[in-house]
Amino acid sequence: MSLLDIRVPAVLLRIDRNPFHHGTLGAVRSLGRAGVEVHVVADSTGSPVRTSRFVHQLHPPPRPDASTGEIAAALHRVAARVARPAVLIPLDDASAIAAGRLREELTPAYLLPQQPDALPERVADKAELAELCAATGIPHPVTLIPDSAEDAAAAAWRLGLPLVAKWSRPWLVPAGSGLRSTALVRSAREARELFLRAGEAGSTLLLQTFLPPGPDRDWFFHGYVDRTGAVRAGGPGRKHLAWPRGAGLTAVGQWAPNAQVRALAEQLTGDLGYRGVFDLDFRRCGSTGRYHLLDFNPRPGAQFRLFTDSAGLDVVRALHLDLTQRPLPTGMPLPGREFVVENYAPLTVLRPASRGRELAWHAADDPAPGRVMWALWCRHAARRLVRRPVGLLVGLLARLLADRPGRRTSRAPAAAPLLVHQAGAPDDPLAPPARLTDDFRDDEKASSC
Repeated sequence: MSLLDIRVPAVLLRIDRNPFHHGTLGAVRSLGRAGVEVHVVADSTGSPVRTSRFVHQLHPPPRPDASTGEIAAALHRVAARVARPAVLIPLDDASAIAAGRLREELTPAYLLPQQPDALPERVADKAELAELCAATGIPHPVTLIPDSAEDAAAAAWRLGLPLVAKWSRPWLVPAGSGLRSTALVRSAREARELFLRAGEAGSTLLLQTFLPPGPDRDWFFHGYVDRTGAVRAGGPGRKHLAWPRGAGLTAVGQWAPNAQVRALAEQLTGDLGYRGVFDLDFRRCGSTGRYHLLDFNPRPGAQFRLFTDSAGLDVVRALHLDLTQRPLPTGMPLPGREFVVENYAPLTVLRPASRGRELAWHAADDPAPGRVMWALWCRHAARRLVRRPVGLLVGLLARLLADRPGRRTSRAPAAAPLLVHQAGAPDDPLAPPARLTDDFRDDEKASSC
């Protein structure tokens, strides 16, 4: 007998387009294995997710640039087909923000956590997150908000190079623009040029102190805050390998005890009155030892299945249980358990895992998505290899033109950009910058690096 109320279906909503989002598949499998009817509202064209035997029905998603009203209309159409109240689970920031705005309108067709409607949007906004960290005493990288191109160049001198550039609302960055939600800036000129593209990006440019990556520095915490305000399920994890390397989503993660990270997660969600699933990214400063919050994602992280305890509870199941008024089982944490995204870390799969391991795509009880993923991935990789020589040549020519003799160089202006948050002592000497790529836009936790 399932712990979950299988009379209540689940609707998974993802607005962002990404055929390789393994978090969607993780949610499909988690709920489907428990007997819940799973509806997927996402662009599944060419996605391995559509082949999962645990998908009950696929529904067309709203457009990536859809208005709140259009998102509401799409969800009402799905609700009419489901024909009974369902648990709504947003799987990207745009979906989580829309669900927060629409919570009252979507009730009672959908079950959602009771919390301030604007809170998901506030924590997902990088500028507001810096302010929230300052107000609650959570360490956060020093963050500047320039109000002109010259202020952006000034920040490069003030923060030191390299530094991190982020768009405050990354879900608004248009696909195909060449802009990344997070990028490493190596010169004042680059900072100035990024500021000039703010209109194209759709939100404010933030510049942050660069915290170098290193062994045991990248951590995350996944959890679920129930209706009483208690953090349930999930736990702290260590990022062993990222894609892109040193600056992206978790390719290899491990469940690892960390009292400091847990305390910060509980303090922040408690102070904010947050309810529902959340995913936090931290980086430990090499000189001070403090854990700095880099991102607050108001929805399940792609690797949430890492934190499946001895009772089979994960954050998605915790959400369904809590919203259907069912008790959450008390399971034991399983430290040492691993999660591997095999297309990003194929060699890791070949090594033994003494404490257990879950793969993002392959599963013995649901093999089709894994097979489809490898076929699509090989095709995608082959296309990129063909395009890369052309891209390298164009980039080289652009750099030669930019560095031609007589080109005006950056000078330190006197004006200082707005300081959002000062986070303690300066960090340790800068490490060589990690290389960022444009391969995938999903879950760009390209932390401050």
